[in-house]
Amino acid sequence: MKRLHVHVAVENLAEAIGFYSTLFAAKPAVTKPDYAKWMLADPNVNFAISARGRAPGLDHLGIQVENDAELQEVYDRLKGANRTVIEQGKTACCYATSEKAWMGDPAGSSWETFLTTGESTVYGDGSGQRPEEPRMAGETSPNAIENNPKHVSACCGA
Repeated sequence: MKRLHVHVAVENLAEAIGFYSTLFAAKPAVTKPDYAKWMLADPNVNFAISARGRAPGLDHLGIQVENDAELQEVYDRLKGANRTVIEQGKTACCYATSEKAWMGDPAGSSWETFLTTGESTVYGDGSGQRPEEPRMAGETSPNAIENNPKHVSACCGA
């Protein structure tokens, strides 16, 4: 089963944890000094917040899968979208180890697809790259990744 992933950058983590815990009627499944994550069943979403974003607001979206077959299925769809795909591979990100890839949608939003394989004691090692910041948080034009491929460090880069 695939799960939608939403990551929001926040200015005040404690305040945001309180708000989202009330909104979702659930405590976070993971809480760190700079990060929190809810693994919700209704709606089926991996919702994460962190104090690591370059600007408050939507940081990126994604599709989390449960096994290698689902990951390959989503990778095949990404390749069929005729957009630049950045295959990050195995990485530590958001206090987890994962296999992941990134792409930008036509509006300039960053999307990741990933298979979580374990936990990490660090937020991330910053290896790999992802498409430029979404237009909501930066100044990316709708087709920035296609027309002017600039990359920034992965979501894990401090």
